[in-house]
Formats: sequence, C-alpha cells, structure tokens
Amino acid sequence: MNLKARFALFFAIMGPGMVTAFADNDAGGIATYAAAGAKYGYSLIFTMLISTVLLAIAQEISARTGAVTGRGLSDLIRENFGVKWAFFAMSVLLIANLGTTTSEFSGIATSFEIFGVNKYLSVPIMAFIIWWLVIKTDYAKMEKILLFLCLTFFSYVISGIMVKPPWPHVFVESITPTLLGTPAFLLMVVGVIGTTITPWGQFYVQSSVVDKGITAQDYRYTRWDVLIGTFFTGFIAFFIIVSTAATLFANNISIETAKDAALALKPLAGEYASLLFGFGLLGASMLAAFVLPLSTAYAVCEAFGFEHGISKSYREAPVFFSLYTILIVLGAAIVLWPGLSLYHVMLTTQVVNGVLLPPILIFMVLIASKKSIMGEYANSTFFNIIAWTFTLILVLLSLLLLLSTLFPELVTNAFRSIGL
Repeated sequence: MNLKARFALFFAIMGPGMVTAFADNDAGGIATYAAAGAKYGYSLIFTMLISTVLLAIAQEISARTGAVTGRGLSDLIRENFGVKWAFFAMSVLLIANLGTTTSEFSGIATSFEIFGVNKYLSVPIMAFIIWWLVIKTDYAKMEKILLFLCLTFFSYVISGIMVKPPWPHVFVESITPTLLGTPAFLLMVVGVIGTTITPWGQFYVQSSVVDKGITAQDYRYTRWDVLIGTFFTGFIAFFIIVSTAATLFANNISIETAKDAALALKPLAGEYASLLFGFGLLGASMLAAFVLPLSTAYAVCEAFGFEHGISKSYREAPVFFSLYTILIVLGAAIVLWPGLSLYHVMLTTQVVNGVLLPPILIFMVLIASKKSIMGEYANSTFFNIIAWTFTLILVLLSLLLLLSTLFPELVTNAFRSIGL
C-alpha cells in the first residue's frame, strides 16, 4: 500500500481516539487547568506532560481491546468478572456521568453568559440541538460533528499566543519538574492528573471503536488516532495553563472557574483573548455534552445486553436512546435548578469518579493481558510492567484525590506531619 492510500485509510479510521481525547478537556478540566496556571504559573506544565503520557497508555489499552474483541469494556467486565462487578461499575458510572453531564451544561451556560446570553435561553436550546443531532444522525455523521467541535479547542492556542508569554521561561518549566512543598500544590497536581484521565473516557473510546467497526487488522491506524488525540489533549491544556499563568499569575489574580479566567483575561490580554477563551469553553462543553451521555448509554447497554449504537433507530435500540435522552434532560434541568450549587455537583462527581477509576483501570489491564481474549494482541511482559506501574500510580492518585475531597483537613495535616 502506497503512502497516499495509507493516509486515506488513516483519515477514514480516525475519530474514536481523537474525539475521546479532546473531550477529556471538558468544562471541569478547563477550569482546573486555568486555576493551576493562575495559582502556580508554569509550575504544573511538567505534571500535565506526565498525565498526557498516562492518558495515552490508558486510551491505547481500551482502543486495542475494542478493536481485537469487537466488544465494549462493560460487556467484557460482565463476562470476565461477573454481573455484580458490572452492576457496581454501571451504577457508579451512571451517577458520575450525570454529574459530569451537568457540569458540561454548566460550561455551556457559562460560555453563553460571557457573550451576554442568559442560561435559561441557552441551555434548553443547546440541550435540544445536542439531543436532536444524535437521534437523527448515524455514527459517521455524528463523528464528523464531534471532530468539528474538536477544532474549537484551538482557540486556546490562539489565546495563549496572544498573551505573549515569556517562551524561553515556559519551555524551561515544561521540561523541569517542579514540586512546591505545600499540601495545596500537591493536591492541585493530583487534580490536574485526575481531570485528564476519567472512567467514562475508557468506556467511550472502546465503545466507539466497536461501533465504527474497527478491527484488529486496522488497529495500527487507530493507535495513531489515539496517540495523536492524546498529544492534542496535552497541547491544548498546555496553552490553557500558559494563557492564565502569563496573565493572571503574573498579576496575582486568583480564579475558581473557567468563567473567572475568561473575564479576567479581558483587561490583561484584550477582549479578543477573553472571547476566544469563552469560545473554547463553549466548544469543549458541547463536545463533552455529546460524549458523556453517549458513553453512559453505550456502557449500560453493553453490560446488560441491550441493543445500542448511534446508527440504529430508536425502535431498534430503545434503551440506548432513552437513557441518552434522560441524561440530557436531567443534566440540563439540574443546571437550571434555582439555588443549586454547581460546585457541590462537581465535587460529588469528582468523588464518584475517584471511586470508579481504580477498579476500571485494573479490569482494563487484566483483560488486555489475557491471551485467551486478546490473542497475539495481548500485553507483552514489558508493556504489562509499564501498564501496572501506571495503574498503581493512578490508583494511588485517585485515592488521594478522593480523600482530599472528602477529608481535606485530614490530608492537609498528613502532609504537614511529613514536613510538607
């Protein structure tokens, strides 16, 4: 096969890895990266690079398993570890993804507020558009829409360039590990890694590989899809941190949300940089608002044997589309609930994701290591060492993030007791 034909085949197969990786930079992730840059400058860029490598390993395992087995992750968990574990994983995933879907609609509301549009107008309209497009399109058309939304993330690259950061200093920080001896900094490190690698992402990339019909024969192209998508996840996060570090950190301005970052950029970097930041938040929130409910519907239907797939009709897959619809409606409705603390919704979601991620990672590596399932595509001994090392690191970080969310004073005191 000549080079031109290979590129054509790659672009035909491209999609699952790219969409999942970009969707990892959702509203919550953008807020975390923006807060990291505003509070600690360029210190956390090296951590972002590490988390990008860990994400690449996780996504590669999931995509490879989907291509080789032709089955979703929840389906394989049920078959290999039993119905009880599948039920546990689906119950926790359902709760976590509802909370995360709510945060995505919160991001949509926030981005429109930056442009002067009230959330009671923007959220219902965007929720209907997102729901309608999935109901009315097949997988191929839906993937094109999601890939188009991925392009909106490059507004952060433009915004990061517009603030004119000190590039030599930025690149030195990027390759130099920084560890400030404070509990708050260490917890921010955990938060940056935790928001990059999510349970739903592993379910979605495997399900979308299966739904697209990618097989082991074509997997080498999907691997590149995953790796390129993961690179851009880190690339976009890099520019989000740079844009807030060069402006907000440099002027000692503290923020808590992505909206704070966008509005604070205006007097420091100009109106266009602020609007680009808000536009990026809108694209990121919309992409994740598509993907989160879909990942949930895929996972639940696979686990319990219901028909599923974007290309199917409502009559062919009623549970799949009903569950998708319920998540969209509830996610949008919660955002519009008067007096509701979206901060606490995101906090609860973070806790639930922290509970789910460790067992999911362990299931993934165990499944990918079995020759009876994966054949010649099973993890090699060397790759298993890497995979289990990264899994152990992420499990420990997830537990630390969970404890710091539930018992912040206890974790802070523990850090101080060891001299941090």
